[in-house]
Amino acid sequence: MSPSLFRSWMWLVAASTLCGCYVEAEPVAPTASGEVVVADPPPPPPPQAEAVPPPPQPGVSWVPGYHRWDGRAYVWERGHYERPPRADARYVQGHWEARGRGKVWVNGHWG
Repeated sequence: MSPSLFRSWMWLVAASTLCGCYVEAEPVAPTASGEVVVADPPPPPPPQAEAVPPPPQPGVSWVPGYHRWDGRAYVWERGHYERPPRADARYVQGHWEARGRGKVWVNGHWG
């Protein structure tokens, strides 16, 4: 391979690794409850850095931002304040749960 062809090939490889990659997970089948089970979902991107502002009022808790699965790709949900449904409630971040032959996305919620 000539040096100029090798440099062109290396540039192409480097450029392709720097480009974003869109991955669409293949759904297996909806469950009886309407959840869409995904055979092999891609992991979410790392969380984005967010500055936590002071609470707007007493009794609210900060819910950190996260990448929510919208059925085709991840979408960033910004952090915000919410009033917990009860004093001992803890916020559970959105995550994948195993269901049957795949996984289903569970949105963030108070638990």
